[in-house]
Amino acid sequence: MLKTDISNILNFIRTDELYSLQEKVTTCNDMIYNKSGKGSDYLGWLEVPSKTNTAELTAISECARDLAEKSDIIVVVGIGGSYLGARALIDALSNNFSQLLSKTERKAPLILYAGQNISEDYHAELLKLLNDRDYSVIVISKSGTTTEPAIAFRLLKAHIEKKYGRESTKSRIAAVTDKAKGALKKLADSEGYRTFVIPDDVGGRFSVLTPVGLLPIAAAGFSVEKLINGAEEMEVICKAKKTIDDNPADLYAAARNLLYSNGKAIEILASYSPNFNYITEWWKQLYGESEGKERKGIYPAGVSFTADLHSMGQLIQQGTRSIFETVISVESTKNELKFPKDEQNLDEMNFIAGKSLSEVNHMAELGTILAHVNGGVPNISITIPGIDEHSLGGLIYFFEKACAVSGYMLGVNPFDQPGVEAYKKNMFALLNKPGFEKESEVIRKKMKL
Repeated sequence: MLKTDISNILNFIRTDELYSLQEKVTTCNDMIYNKSGKGSDYLGWLEVPSKTNTAELTAISECARDLAEKSDIIVVVGIGGSYLGARALIDALSNNFSQLLSKTERKAPLILYAGQNISEDYHAELLKLLNDRDYSVIVISKSGTTTEPAIAFRLLKAHIEKKYGRESTKSRIAAVTDKAKGALKKLADSEGYRTFVIPDDVGGRFSVLTPVGLLPIAAAGFSVEKLINGAEEMEVICKAKKTIDDNPADLYAAARNLLYSNGKAIEILASYSPNFNYITEWWKQLYGESEGKERKGIYPAGVSFTADLHSMGQLIQQGTRSIFETVISVESTKNELKFPKDEQNLDEMNFIAGKSLSEVNHMAELGTILAHVNGGVPNISITIPGIDEHSLGGLIYFFEKACAVSGYMLGVNPFDQPGVEAYKKNMFALLNKPGFEKESEVIRKKMKL
């Protein structure tokens, strides 16, 4: 299903070093499955695929279908883990030019996003677009008070109620939120919105396989059943396979930690399809927020090849040797396109005439890996069968499980994010939020405002 290949890091580490980590990996897995490690209250994601039942998937699909039938556009409101996972999978599975296609050609609504920034231009232009389009909203927030999505949802709620009327709006808004408490849950209950639950024991960045990700993905026209099936397969593999050699997630976690201990403090996730750009963004949050604490952590960066070979390639090839690469490789693509022969051959490209672009792209991948390894950049390869729901479900679970093991190997709590609050406190103080008067005075003096 999914393969982890570390053959291109063996020039940079000793094999016995890697296998000496088996005991540590086993201990980390015991902490995960026995729920004895730090942050164990947030291990609900571990069994989400196997515990997601048919009735829940049916309810999600029915709501998604209803929203889709009445909408040309569905706006997903959320930030961080509340939108990145859904966007990652929707973008990966979608036509690269879906925004230019009609709803009939897309066979599903166009998914747009709000609340992931506070840009005035972005949200003003979104509302202007929605004036002339039928749309619905999926709002995702555990509390309903996270600043960015709360701002966006208030704007959208006012807009959609003015456009359709308050009564008709009820069927055009679905909320994914806490099961019992919080501002969004209270609003949803009072207004009569359909609601889905964010499990208490699943943190945002691990939530894509819950309704947080499943509802938007289903609304975009993709099979959440196949997604969950792929994730469940990986769940079984990750639990059943006890040795580093047999367990792809454990192998990845061990390899990246060993490279980190040998001075490779930056990991670059690379892919050779633009469909994976938001998979990279989701991965960056997952690993950055899980591991970056206590002055520890591998810095997660991302590139899209071959495009970024013409911008970042020079640095990767000959810059500081503090980096390693992880490449997502895909065995088969969704389309086939043969390169034509040209009699004049002015571009001197006839040597690839008759070849599919996927073959050319794969040779670029292999050539780049060889060049980077020769240039001093270790390379881990993650291979999946294709760009489909089943394969991507397995990939998502693989990265989540490896992240948990890797975080424990680093000696940190992979499931909290205490540093995220620092900017919020300063922002609230600068905006004169009630209760932040003292902080406001200190900050304004410090910044000479």
